[in-house]
Amino acid sequence: MSASLFPSAQTIDLAPQPTVESASRPAAFTAVTVQLPGSRDDLLTNVPVPTGVLSFLSEGEGLVGWGTYASFTASGPDAAAHIAAWWADLSADLIVSDDVGVPGSGPIVFISLGFDDTDTSVALVPQTVLGSRDGRRFRTTIGPATMAAPPAQLVPVTAPGRISYSDAAVSVSDYIEAVTAGISRIRAGELKKVVLAHDLVATAENVVDERYVLSRLSQAYPTCWTFAVAGLVGATPEMLLRRRGLRISSRVLAGTAWSDRAGAHTAGTVATGLLASSKDLAEHAYAVDSVASVLGAVSADLQVPGAPRALPLANLTHLATDITGTLPAESDGPSTSALALAAALHPSAAVGGFPKDVARGLIRELEPMERGRYAAPVGWMNAAGEGEFAIALRCAEISGNTVRMMAGCGIMADSDPEKEAREAQIKMIPVRDALEG
Repeated sequence: MSASLFPSAQTIDLAPQPTVESASRPAAFTAVTVQLPGSRDDLLTNVPVPTGVLSFLSEGEGLVGWGTYASFTASGPDAAAHIAAWWADLSADLIVSDDVGVPGSGPIVFISLGFDDTDTSVALVPQTVLGSRDGRRFRTTIGPATMAAPPAQLVPVTAPGRISYSDAAVSVSDYIEAVTAGISRIRAGELKKVVLAHDLVATAENVVDERYVLSRLSQAYPTCWTFAVAGLVGATPEMLLRRRGLRISSRVLAGTAWSDRAGAHTAGTVATGLLASSKDLAEHAYAVDSVASVLGAVSADLQVPGAPRALPLANLTHLATDITGTLPAESDGPSTSALALAAALHPSAAVGGFPKDVARGLIRELEPMERGRYAAPVGWMNAAGEGEFAIALRCAEISGNTVRMMAGCGIMADSDPEKEAREAQIKMIPVRDALEG
C-alpha cells in the first residue's frame, strides 16, 4: 500500500477493516541525513512554518520537523498495525544515506494514535527533520534523488492575541457529575479505577502559531516531552515506551498533588504527603501493574522498582515509577517495535483505568465527547522499530484560532469530585499559560 508522494502527499484513510490496493511509487526517493555544525540554539527556533509543526523534545534534545513527504490515517482496533505496515512499505523504498547514526537520524515517522477505536490515528513523514542527540546536531531531508527540496522561507512567529474561554462538550459542572457517577460505580464494585476527562475551548484573536505555544511549553516544562503532531500540541511528563536497540523503558505517572508555587519547602511538603497517601499509592500501583504486565511478557529481565518516587513539576507533583527491560534478540521484529509495544500498553491504567475494558466502557458512557488523540500514544519511530512514545497529556488540539484543551484525573472510591475538578483545571494551566504568553 502506498501514498502519492512529494511534492503533494496524499492522505490515506482506513476503516477498521480496510481493503487496500497497491499503487505505483517512484523508486528513486532518498532520505539524506547530514551532521550540522554544533549549536545550542532551540530547535523550535529553526522551524520555518507556523502550522503543521512536528516535535518531540525534552531538555533541548529531540526532533522537530515540517513539510509532508507522506501521511496516513487509520481508525479501528488495528490502527497501529495498519500504520506499521504502511511505514514498513514506505521506508523500504527509500534510499537512505545516514552518516550520523544516532536515535532519530535517518527517515522517521511521527505518530499520534487515537484514544478509542473510533478515534482517528495519524502518521506523518516530514520532508525535513532537525535533530539534536548526544551533542550532535543533524538534518534529514526526503525527496526525489534528482531534485533537492526547495529551502523553506521562515515565517515570523506571531502571538495569538487576546484569548477568551468557553465550555466545550464537558463543562466543569458536567465533569463533577461524571466523577460522582464514576465514584458510585467504583463503590458498587464494578471496577477499581477510572480516568475521566473534560475539555475547555480557547478562542484566540489570531490564528494560533504552533511554534509560539510549543516554545513556551518547552521553556516552562523543560523535563517534559514537548510534542506536536497534526495540530495536537502539548508538554507531557509521561513516557509510555522508549525503545533503543533492544532496551525498553517506561515512565509511569499516577497520583497527583499540587502546591501554591510558594517554594521548595512547600513542594517538599506536597511530595511527602503524596508519598504517604494511600489513595494515590493505590492509584499508582494499578498503573504500574498495567504496564509491567505487558512489558513483562516481552522482557525477561524487567526491572520494576518496589515503590514510586515523587516527580515535581512546575505546578504539580506526581508519583513516578521508571520501568526498564531488555528484549531478547530472537524476538526482535514488528511485534516488539516501539509502536507495537506502545499500542499494546494503551490505555494504561494511568489514563484509562482498571480493569481496562470495564474502564473504557465507563469512559464512553460518562464522557459525552470524543477524546480524539488526547491521552493516547504520541511520538516517533524509525525504520528499525526504535522510537519514543509519550502519552499525550497537558495538551490541546489547535485548529485556526480555536484551541481545545483536555485534562483528566484518576478516580478512585475515595475521590472527592470537587478536588478532582480542581486538579483537572490545574492540568490545563500549561497550555493556558503558553497561549497567554
